[in-house]
Amino acid sequence: MSDNIKKNVIIIGTGPMAVAHAKAVQQLEVNISVIGRGKKSANKFELETGITPVQGGLETYLHNNNLSEEDFVIVAVGTEMLMHILLLLAKQKFNRILIEKPAAISIEELLAHQSDLKPIQKRVFVAYNRRTYASVIEAKRLIDEDGGLESMHFEFTEWSHKIEPLKKANRVKENWFFANSTHVVDLAFYIAGLPKEWMAYSKKGTISWHEKTNYSGAGITEKGVVFSYLSNWESAGRWGIELLTSNRRIYLKPLEGVQIQDRGTIQINPHTIDDSIDLKYKPGILLQAKQFIFGTPCAPTLEEQFEVSSKVYQKILGK
Repeated sequence: MSDNIKKNVIIIGTGPMAVAHAKAVQQLEVNISVIGRGKKSANKFELETGITPVQGGLETYLHNNNLSEEDFVIVAVGTEMLMHILLLLAKQKFNRILIEKPAAISIEELLAHQSDLKPIQKRVFVAYNRRTYASVIEAKRLIDEDGGLESMHFEFTEWSHKIEPLKKANRVKENWFFANSTHVVDLAFYIAGLPKEWMAYSKKGTISWHEKTNYSGAGITEKGVVFSYLSNWESAGRWGIELLTSNRRIYLKPLEGVQIQDRGTIQINPHTIDDSIDLKYKPGILLQAKQFIFGTPCAPTLEEQFEVSSKVYQKILGK
């Protein structure tokens, strides 16, 4: 396909994440099609984006249409439907797929279909958009400026008292670590490298909807970065990553911002970043879309998601 011909982008889903993807992709010179299910969500999507979705769902659409090897597909449906949609798309031609994290409702569901999806696993990318935050890009620049990362600490504490009353599809809450906490874990090990030698500990708490609530671990990554992590869903805390170089400690807490503590000081100072794009669109989404359609995505491939889920996420959960 010639470079001067517009790329074709198909968005599957009409919920809030699909809207976020659409608003970002609209800033790129591409052809956009949207496939949704119900009339109510389709109408709301059109009001927010100006794009009229095809209704009836992907299965109905595929009865009458075929995808082509030139199509870039973004899957932004509910967590419980991700694998179902991916299996349908696996039988189609496409250029690349960007599927919302974590690509399945559970680690077990993901790994159960590893052999089914092996033929496409290098062309499917999992949309961990925090990798393309302005804050993360700046943190990586600072790390390079200092000669590399020496050590890291991160926390993925979830506010169980806020999650408890949420109305979610069946099995979403019981897999909350995989569906939500891996946003932080993925980012931490994207920056520092995957664990090489490490220990992980976890224990049960008192909440009824998730098996484990208290986690800790430590080790060294394949890049030689010493790391530790902590998470207690029944105490105080928040998401955060601390990155230590020979010159400073870089705080991503919250993940959208950067704070700096210089070596030999106790003061923690805000660090100015250009996050204008992340303030205008859902953070990380526009750059993620550009990489997905026009360049080399930094998002993990499905092949990498299989590996990290079996070797890292399951170990954190004590499985």
